[in-house]
Amino acid sequence: MCIRDRVRRMLDGPHPALPPDLAARAVRRGGRRMRQRRAVRRTAGWLLAVVLAVFLVWVGVEQPWATEPAQVTPPLEGW
Repeated sequence: MCIRDRVRRMLDGPHPALPPDLAARAVRRGGRRMRQRRAVRRTAGWLLAVVLAVFLVWVGVEQPWATEPAQVTPPLEGW
């Protein structure tokens, strides 16, 4: 007996009974997962916006691209 015949026999056999509330449970679970994903995306967006704002404030205050003033002594005059 080949595998194809076994599979056909299994699929033609009696199917197990499904719980009557299976669809309702699937809808509840799907809704819950969708709300959770939406909350995670919203939180990640707010966190990204806060990090960007903090970075922009830091860049405005520190100005890391500017070179530091040279530490040289002034020229001696009037000696």
